[in-house]
Amino acid sequence: MFKKIFLVLVIFLVFTSSGGNTIYLEEMKKVFEEQNPDIKVNIETVGYGEYFTLLQTRLAAGTAPDAYELNYENFVTYAKKGVLLDLESLFVKNKFDTSVLDNNALNAFGVEGKQYGLPAMFSDVVLFYNKDLFDKAGASYPVADWTWYDEQKAAEKIRALGDNIFGIFQPIQFWEFYKVVQQNNGSIFNDDKTKFVVNSAQNIETLQFMVDRVLKTNVIPTEAQLSGMGDWDLFKAGRVGMIVTGIWAFPDFIRDCDFEWDIAIEPGNTKKATHFFSNGLVINKDSKKAEQTFKWISFMSASKEAAKIRVDAGWELPAVTYPDVLASYLEQTLRCSSKRIRNKDKA
Repeated sequence: MFKKIFLVLVIFLVFTSSGGNTIYLEEMKKVFEEQNPDIKVNIETVGYGEYFTLLQTRLAAGTAPDAYELNYENFVTYAKKGVLLDLESLFVKNKFDTSVLDNNALNAFGVEGKQYGLPAMFSDVVLFYNKDLFDKAGASYPVADWTWYDEQKAAEKIRALGDNIFGIFQPIQFWEFYKVVQQNNGSIFNDDKTKFVVNSAQNIETLQFMVDRVLKTNVIPTEAQLSGMGDWDLFKAGRVGMIVTGIWAFPDFIRDCDFEWDIAIEPGNTKKATHFFSNGLVINKDSKKAEQTFKWISFMSASKEAAKIRVDAGWELPAVTYPDVLASYLEQTLRCSSKRIRNKDKA
């Protein structure tokens, strides 16, 4: 006798699978549906530029997806609008073990004691450096206790290698400024977040430091010197000694760089600070399929299968604590060694 299975369709809206990652999300879906034959997931991928406009429109029209993706920057806004489902009861009902998730990433999707989301992935920013250019310039490699001064000194040595060689690339943008002021013990707001203090001495010093690297010492190229070349392309071409960017650059740099490179913690002036990015998975408060939807987002967030697919693809870092999964990620980060480059050339 055949058991009758009633299919439940879960609609999932996502933006991070755009730009070539759709195949990896489809892999996750395939494994999930094999494990849950009564659930079918309909994935709707939308580019980041249109994503939030579409999401707002569908929420207003009452046609929101069952589950959707939110970046950390927008999450609190949606949580406070009251459109997200509190997941605590589903944690209990499904005996969901939150200890398999990175605590910082999990807490990022909680507001006022309620857990509204699960982390899909997280990433941070590091200092990538071209070891070959450091060697040519006679500069010491970055170490953990490097300061802005040490980084600047190395950047100037590398800049002296030639007119088309630059010491470092660090974007001069507002979100970068927010981070770099933290490295100088500055802040945009006072401690209790009641006053805007952007004109503090630390902040002014920080901004001057950033701008001087472009206009004074020129260790960072101007827009004219870039001539339309992207920052990653500049690094891959061997024309910049250091670049401040996210760990999502690993796959590209491993594939395209034909020189030795490595990573280091970003230097600070008075303390260390770096960016933390995370995207979360949430459930529409009005979804009629919350139970099935939770199974899907918890699979994406916390299963070994989904985490392994993400690591193998180099699609940022899963927010899990499984030692074996993280070990394979750490092995991937070591492929920037000279042995990795030479082996690639022989293959």
